[in-house]
Amino acid sequence: MAKILIAEDSPTDVKFLESILSAKGHHLTVAHDGEEAERYIKSEPFDLYILDVVMPKKNGFQLCREIKRDEALKNSPVIMLTSKNQESDRLWGEKQGADVYLTKPCEATDLLFAVNKCLSR
Repeated sequence: MAKILIAEDSPTDVKFLESILSAKGHHLTVAHDGEEAERYIKSEPFDLYILDVVMPKKNGFQLCREIKRDEALKNSPVIMLTSKNQESDRLWGEKQGADVYLTKPCEATDLLFAVNKCLSR
């Protein structure tokens, strides 16, 4: 299955994501802040990136922009997962290159649909 990086600082949200994605056989790596996520991004390729927007040290918008500007990673799918649900935030996420923008709390079915959509392209 897919190799997925989850960048999320909320233990509750990490547990939610792990329970759903692990059950589908995906291999998960979790970063608990933006700098840790950046180290993973630079050290190994992933099939999918799931990024929280609001994290310590570096936010998900910045990470998304870095992924999409990197020649080797620019075609990698990115899902933004955040509690920031204003239209301006969604548009900013799309401008940074996010493929999907989900707001918390999200349903497991919505998450799986987004993951499958990103991985099948």
